[in-house]
Amino acid sequence: MASELITVPLSKHYVPVLRGNRTVMYKTAYFGTISVGLPSPQEFTVVFDTGSGHLFVPSSKCQSDLSGSAVDLDHDGAEVEPGSQERDQVAISYGTGEIVGEFAREVVCLGGRTGNEGTNVSPASDSARCSPMRVIMATEMTTEPFDSFHFDGVLGLGLAGLALEPEFSFFGQMAKNKGMQPRFGVFVSKSDSVASEISFGGHDTRHTDSELQWVPVSKPELGYWQLKVRRIWIGGQPLALCDEGDCVAIADTGTSLLGAPRQVTEHLHWLLARKVEDADSRPDGQVDCRTFPGPDVVFEFGDVNITIGAEEYSRPAGLRVITNATNETQFICRASLLPVDEMPALGPKVWILGEPVLSKYYSAYDWEQQKVGFALARQPPASSELERPLARTHVVIGAPPREPPSATVVYI
Repeated sequence: MASELITVPLSKHYVPVLRGNRTVMYKTAYFGTISVGLPSPQEFTVVFDTGSGHLFVPSSKCQSDLSGSAVDLDHDGAEVEPGSQERDQVAISYGTGEIVGEFAREVVCLGGRTGNEGTNVSPASDSARCSPMRVIMATEMTTEPFDSFHFDGVLGLGLAGLALEPEFSFFGQMAKNKGMQPRFGVFVSKSDSVASEISFGGHDTRHTDSELQWVPVSKPELGYWQLKVRRIWIGGQPLALCDEGDCVAIADTGTSLLGAPRQVTEHLHWLLARKVEDADSRPDGQVDCRTFPGPDVVFEFGDVNITIGAEEYSRPAGLRVITNATNETQFICRASLLPVDEMPALGPKVWILGEPVLSKYYSAYDWEQQKVGFALARQPPASSELERPLARTHVVIGAPPREPPSATVVYI
């Protein structure tokens, strides 16, 4: 019998990126609800992150006296003696930040405490959404980036190689203990009035406009949802960096930008920049660069290609360049890219498929067959029937004004 699809709506948080005192763009994070512990579960909001392998929640918010299922552990899985003052700890890096935490075994459930708040499962199927696993109770978290966001922790959905031990792997434990179909799917909504979602036990065909096309994971033992890139095309021209077929791309739900190898980001910015000739004739002289045409970026994965355009990769605000000598003005639209440094296990040619890709394509992750599927996402209008069941289950924090930020002015 096929397992029931368990869907968790995702809330969205915008965090402004400042240059001086001006907001030039926004980072975003998507988070949903889980519950931890029995018989009195506590709710936590977490980022469902395909780029990491552990679940951490802040220990300061965990009330262990409410949970009869919590067992304190050392790093090797041995139970800690009651009253012990010494605990093993671990430090784990997350992008620009780090957490330090202690180990425990707990029961973790998708969605809220009742099973039908925050998910589409009925109370009768609550047992299908819960599993015991090892958890990291964070005792320290760096200010950046964790103080900037409104979620409690991170639930890693990377492959087993990213986890310290198999029992730390949330999806691995869910699939093993409950017979859940070992697949999950992610829908990133382009409208703040429609909830983004993550579905476990399969993928949600309501959010796809085409059949899934599957790409095998390269070197799955490393734990990343990493895909081998045959070639990358910019505006119809191949990017020389990837001509030898040794570029890789990681599908990462925890990254809000398109990540590119640092060695080529300056060149990419030049390739993706566009002059807007009639900017001054537009209302208020402002241009939303996401609506101004630009070259396509095509990732070629063997027989599967995915393409993003200016709508996905552009900064909303343009750059107004004024030449002092002549007082001439040029208005330029630019890409928003995340420079990616060389990673020891992955090499110097790593791309990150963050929100610009995952908002255009519905992505599915097959744990057992170790492959990633892409299908054009079906973006429903805000008034659609699809929105209504989820209207009360997601929030949007810090939404920017509808009009794009004013252009940055540079004098040369």
